[in-house]
Amino acid sequence: MNKKTIYILAIESSCDDTSVAVLANDVVLSNVVANQEIHSKYGGVVPELASRAHQQNIVPVVQQALVQANIEKKDLSAIAFTRGPGLMGSLLVGTSFAKSMALALNIPLISVNHMQAHILAHFIKDEAQKKPEFPFICLTISGGHTQLIRVNDYFSMEILGETIDDAVGEAFDKSAKILGLPYPGGPFVDKNAQLGDPTAFEFPKPKTKNELDFSFSGLKTSILYFIRKKEKENPNFIKENLLDICASIQQTIIDILLIKLKKAVKKTGITSIAIAGGVSANSGIRKTLIDAEKKYQWQTYIPKFEYTTDNAAMIGITAYYKYLNANFETTAVSAKARMTVLE
Repeated sequence: MNKKTIYILAIESSCDDTSVAVLANDVVLSNVVANQEIHSKYGGVVPELASRAHQQNIVPVVQQALVQANIEKKDLSAIAFTRGPGLMGSLLVGTSFAKSMALALNIPLISVNHMQAHILAHFIKDEAQKKPEFPFICLTISGGHTQLIRVNDYFSMEILGETIDDAVGEAFDKSAKILGLPYPGGPFVDKNAQLGDPTAFEFPKPKTKNELDFSFSGLKTSILYFIRKKEKENPNFIKENLLDICASIQQTIIDILLIKLKKAVKKTGITSIAIAGGVSANSGIRKTLIDAEKKYQWQTYIPKFEYTTDNAAMIGITAYYKYLNANFETTAVSAKARMTVLE
């Protein structure tokens, strides 16, 4: 094998997906994800159940990732893992396994910030996506985070704005719950929205003190009161108007995101715009960003679907750039449930 090639095995276990990837430099050789179906019956992730499932999944997922990559353990250059942010019990499983594996193989250990990894997923070498040039603005949208980040370099970032309450993913999921849709609700809202009228119903767009910050709790509350009022008038309101309700909710959220993006572009003068995180898989958000490229003369960067949700490939690409800088950890490193994108 080419000695210059850096082979990294990366582990992602921040929430309810156990994922392991193997990268050869910036190319993904395998990216295996084991989902945890058990949480759907509870309407949300149960931390204790998540950590137990990670313990069951991690060994077979690591084995499958190595087999798919056609790599043996002795070929690996380093082991990478998600340090945080995330659920502590879930993070501990990945952290402990990564430490043990790196120690057993006597190779470097690399810790990765989950939020940085979502952004750096854009730098995976893949024909299906293009790499942004620095500096660019990244809209990071997921179940736990909504941030506008100025990215100056791989590890030089600045938060321009962030949510002061709920994240955009929560807004989608909680709206879905109000409508009686399954968990996680975001994809169901998106699916229904594609068949509905986005102008059917109007919802408020909350304002924030910092013009680049986000707020979604007020929107969620207004949707709840709107549905309660309509159901009093017509008990079958949701059933009869589901597609239009979903389309209107989704369009309101997209409008909020776009307003903030336009303000960020005006404030910074940067017209290279990327999206990252689980909610960046939303079809309406993707289409809006594609349209914005022509409408506003932006350069837009949309990640491949499999790199949007929590996955180990994004951990691996971040670790690759850390490896080039010899940014390694000792086994004293510990998981951290709360981290900012700047850590």
